[in-house]
Amino acid sequence: MPESTSIPNDLYLSEFGYDLPDDKIARYPLEQRDSSKLLVWKSGKIEDGLYSELADYLPKPSLLVFNNSRVIDARILFQKPSGGQIEIFCLEPDQSFKSIAHAMEQTGRVKWTCLIGGASKWKHGQILRKKIGEIILEARFIEKRKDDFIIEFSWTPASLLFATVLHQLGTIPLPPYLKRAAESSDAERYQTIYAEESGSVAAPTAGLHFSKKLLRELSDNKIESLFLTLHVGAGTFMPMKTEKISEHHMHEEYIEVSAEALEKLISKMHEPVIAVGTTSLRTLETLYWLGFLISLDKNISAADLHLDQQVPYTRAPNITAKEAMHFLLEWIRFKPGKKFTTKTRLFVVPGYQFKIVNGLITNFHQPQSTLLLLVAALIGQGWKSVYQWALDNDYRFLSYGDGCLFIS
Repeated sequence: MPESTSIPNDLYLSEFGYDLPDDKIARYPLEQRDSSKLLVWKSGKIEDGLYSELADYLPKPSLLVFNNSRVIDARILFQKPSGGQIEIFCLEPDQSFKSIAHAMEQTGRVKWTCLIGGASKWKHGQILRKKIGEIILEARFIEKRKDDFIIEFSWTPASLLFATVLHQLGTIPLPPYLKRAAESSDAERYQTIYAEESGSVAAPTAGLHFSKKLLRELSDNKIESLFLTLHVGAGTFMPMKTEKISEHHMHEEYIEVSAEALEKLISKMHEPVIAVGTTSLRTLETLYWLGFLISLDKNISAADLHLDQQVPYTRAPNITAKEAMHFLLEWIRFKPGKKFTTKTRLFVVPGYQFKIVNGLITNFHQPQSTLLLLVAALIGQGWKSVYQWALDNDYRFLSYGDGCLFIS
């Protein structure tokens, strides 16, 4: 099979920066989800709109693909007997768990990979305790690694699911750039209205703009919806540290795929497929590459089927998107429950060849971020005029801000 090039070697992080004034960052959402502004980019032309008018801008018929992951209450504050605070930020379950759902269903005891705020204050062997009502949660320091920690949690009553414990004792993990603590309203507003599968530590923010009314209007206009799952990791907040983009190590995230979802996607692939958010886009494109890998080895095991960031840049696939989806569908049909959980490191940068996605709805992203690189991969140098337009026309930026629709 012919080989294509690796991640382009001539891409530099400094090329994807812009000046983001602090007052352009939205600290809170607007009262109505679909009242946010929508910058519409179609083949290089820009138009100002609103999310409530989205049906007017989308091709008909078309398929909108959403990420239905639910943000977990991943931040836990422990008070030391001496008065100091230690914050534990749960990132993902220990490698022994096949999925986040499996880890969230554990009772009595579980290990997670975490970030620690105030780690230097946590003496080795010291057990942290937190009690709310009848629930007592203990945290034990197991291992310090290069970028994170392994923490063992145990609790009583031991019959409670870890998901219940987190919901009672933890808080919603707002992005650090909001520079504020989570408030009671964030429990609702930092979730999409269709959030279902618990596991994200950051919201798939493009979906925050969708109300029940808007979803009904889209359906009435022959714009159907499909729900996939990618559990957003903390890596979405992490700044890129390498000037040479090809040297960046993309973070890993869980995706969940069902045969039912694939069947619907295959039936709609003759229509434009619009991803709602960068996580939906990365999920859709990951599905293509998983199907491609299965086409090379139809007996590949579930443990070996995952996507590394280099695969799309070192392989030259010779199958169509629909063929790849059929390979994946047939493989999943033999799995328990006809569904599958795996991990993806898909890193979308300029030069990436899109296989499934025809458009994207997304928020305005931080300078020099992997999310901005993805936008640049989709619309090229046009990202600069889009972001300048947004800055000049009082658009609100980042998680609680306004958004864009890109259709080529």
